[in-house]
Amino acid sequence: MPKGRRAPSRRGGRDPFGYDRAAHDLVLPLLRFFYERYWRVRVDGTEHVPAEGAALIVSNHSGAIPIDAAMLTAAMEFAVRPPRLLRFLFDRFVSDMPLVGDFYRRVGAVPATYENGLVLLRRGDLVGIFPEGVAGVAKGFARRYQLQSFRTGFVRLSLEARVPIIPVAVVGAEEAYPLIGKLRQLGPLKSLLNVPYLPVTPLFPLLGPLGAIPLPSRWEIRFGEPIRFYEDLSRLKISPRTSRLLAQDVRRRIQNMVHELLSERDGLFR
Repeated sequence: MPKGRRAPSRRGGRDPFGYDRAAHDLVLPLLRFFYERYWRVRVDGTEHVPAEGAALIVSNHSGAIPIDAAMLTAAMEFAVRPPRLLRFLFDRFVSDMPLVGDFYRRVGAVPATYENGLVLLRRGDLVGIFPEGVAGVAKGFARRYQLQSFRTGFVRLSLEARVPIIPVAVVGAEEAYPLIGKLRQLGPLKSLLNVPYLPVTPLFPLLGPLGAIPLPSRWEIRFGEPIRFYEDLSRLKISPRTSRLLAQDVRRRIQNMVHELLSERDGLFR
């Protein structure tokens, strides 16, 4: 275990969502390989991540499969000081996928419900959210880096728990796994895998399992300044319309950060 990593806040010892530190540590070498050598991730703005206490890490979502969650988790381990465990909220259909849901829980992720997010924040954890949901990774390559509509639950979580929102922009995932189509007629595979579709990329399924290997694009991750809506608003006074407007405001900020990173790029695979 890397020196200085903080364990998730606990009341009573055992994590209620199934986090297993040994399982988490077991995958760290693989995360480090992809983070440092394969995608050569560059990170800035880590000073905006609190050294302790709760916060919401809110990011754009892209790349056909959720590999951006893995690299954000890696950034928390290898770029943030002190290292912190990021508790991502994952779509509930993943819980029913063979082996996947259990693996996610063991490495620190949690099924996405408002109640689960609130429990984590009140424990003092960092909670990761992709407000675009599946729509973020399901968009085609022609719409790469165009953020989809944001759900509003993260705004209500921030207000109720009185924790900051840390906006995050991720660039590189779209080229690592460019989505050019979706296979929806999966036959028996649909019930076996419990997925809405299989992604089609320039190499998959044309090259079979080998084509599922992501491309070695160059990644950039930027953490923005904390947003504290709760300093001016009370959850008791906020309307659904205000929640939508605040979510749109966060979406605009992240979209601008994405555009900044894209303008600063010196190559897709360099």
